[in-house]
Amino acid sequence: MEQVDKAKQFINDSKLELKKVTWPTKQQTISSTWVVLLVTFALAIFLGLVDFGLGYLVGLLL
Repeated sequence: MEQVDKAKQFINDSKLELKKVTWPTKQQTISSTWVVLLVTFALAIFLGLVDFGLGYLVGLLL
């Protein structure tokens, strides 16, 4: 029974904490998503170019 009481207390505490959260607006979420996508895309291009360049250099050495 003690574990059940602890589980109930945990759920109640979690609900109280979730009420304190400041959730982002729809526009903030969309803006943040675009930033993440753009940074991911830019990083993928950069790493692709580095990979291609290093592959080319290794090919020259071998």
